[in-house]
Amino acid sequence: MKLLLDENIPRQLKRDIVDHHKVFTIREKGWNGKLNGELLTLMLAEEFEALVTADKHLQHQQNFNRYPIPVLVLNTYRITYEDIKPLVPKLLELLKSDLPSGATIVER
Repeated sequence: MKLLLDENIPRQLKRDIVDHHKVFTIREKGWNGKLNGELLTLMLAEEFEALVTADKHLQHQQNFNRYPIPVLVLNTYRITYEDIKPLVPKLLELLKSDLPSGATIVER
């Protein structure tokens, strides 16, 4: 699966999932500072299959009929690698499934 890690996700997460999926960061793509709608449009154009983010508001701000892409929202109190790392097994398990368009909350 071709995944994009949002700007708010620590880069270290990439090494935890890169053995299982093709993973890019927004910085690697040169998409820093893009607004969510523009970012989702770019993702669709480049055939990304899912976005991993910690932005809990994205699910309420975007029309996923217009942007039919799964968004995995990591639900943690803080957005640090140490707080996100325990979610990796659940994230990897979800990525094996047929994800719906729009937000899927990933939490402990």
